[in-house]
Amino acid sequence: MLRKGRYRSRIAETEADIRAAQRLRFVAFKQGEDVPGIDSDEFDDICTHILVEEEATGRLVCCFRMLPLTDGGEIERSYSAQFYELSALRAFREPMVEMGRFCIRPGLRDPDVLRVAWGAMTRFVDENGVGMLFGCSSFKGTDADIYADAFAMLKDRHLAPRRWWPRVKAPSVVRFAQKLRRRKPDAKQAMLGMPPLLRTYLLMGGWVSDHAVVDRQMNTLHVFTGLEISAIPPTRKRLLRAAAL
Repeated sequence: MLRKGRYRSRIAETEADIRAAQRLRFVAFKQGEDVPGIDSDEFDDICTHILVEEEATGRLVCCFRMLPLTDGGEIERSYSAQFYELSALRAFREPMVEMGRFCIRPGLRDPDVLRVAWGAMTRFVDENGVGMLFGCSSFKGTDADIYADAFAMLKDRHLAPRRWWPRVKAPSVVRFAQKLRRRKPDAKQAMLGMPPLLRTYLLMGGWVSDHAVVDRQMNTLHVFTGLEISAIPPTRKRLLRAAAL
């Protein structure tokens, strides 16, 4: 368990813990507080689930799940491999972790929530010798035009290295790097449109696919996102490890 300020993080231990995470995911990704339901899939059974709760009340405010892989040879086991052709990553020879279903309770904007979540993630990475974090970073809704500046910035500054290049697999995609090849992003608008989790990945040296998958079931656009731990700037690593104490 990790405690910071008003919040604590811990690994889900019971069926009730996982059901609470599934409920929060449903609220965040699909229908909202007023509609009963959960978000679940077959990957829940093989993942480690992390919960971030209010210390005083126990209310769940953030959750995500992690799927550890021995190395890139297991990349086809990942959730992301349903949507992206990831054969280039088979050559990655260190442990990997896929992070997915990251969500924060709608309306909650306390930056400490994200700090605690990253602290928990950092501790997991260090304790397990992880060499790469990866997953799908989601933009809310399926209208790519409203994120044009964000996608243009990704195209200009953050595309994946060629050796790890994620290729198209999903039937419905937005090829933003091609579509926006001549567009220069408005930096302010780009950052306003960038999901908070993806912003953090990029600050640490993360990279993305050259296309976004249109996921109508989740009502999102998502880009494959990778972060090699060895590429994180030393100053940023120190901040992350301080948050993990």
